[in-house]
Amino acid sequence: MQLRAPAIVCSTRAHGETAVIARLLTEDNGIVAVYVAGGRGRHLRPVVIPGNVVDAEIRARSESQLPYARLELLESRGPWLSEPLPSAAISWVTALTAIALPERYPYPALYQALSALLDAICVAPSARGWALPLLSYEVLLLRELGYGVPVDRPQDEDWDAILGTFDSLGRELARYPLADRRRDVMAARDLLRERLARI
Repeated sequence: MQLRAPAIVCSTRAHGETAVIARLLTEDNGIVAVYVAGGRGRHLRPVVIPGNVVDAEIRARSESQLPYARLELLESRGPWLSEPLPSAAISWVTALTAIALPERYPYPALYQALSALLDAICVAPSARGWALPLLSYEVLLLRELGYGVPVDRPQDEDWDAILGTFDSLGRELARYPLADRRRDVMAARDLLRERLARI
């Protein structure tokens, strides 16, 4: 495997003393798990933050080997991680993407939607500007995975209806793509829901 492409960092896990295993979402290759040497070091730690967009050079000698990646930062989400709502939203959508999607299966619509959603989270003045796009992303993910969930789109100004839809979609996500792993990532969604309720 050899490829070079922009990618969204969706999750990282420590490996050994200084490396990380990162799950990257690429447009043409879907989720790719990669080994990043020095990923916990001073230079790369700010690069492998979930939500960041990186230029990934990925190589593997065989299909059975975990690919090695060299990453360069293209766009950082770091400045928004100190804000409670954007931070919770970024954590949730990247964790959902990392755990729900199968590896190396392309989902170009999800890549484009996640990229746009992360941009919206970072530029909108409040959660009211990105709550509906977040719900749309969750619906798209369910549909791309083959779960046709009927959902009524709430009105932009009806915050109670938006929260109601958020709750009903959460049940569908826990029931279908996250059925056997929901405890791993639903805590991130619960935190986001708790913060959205304070608006």
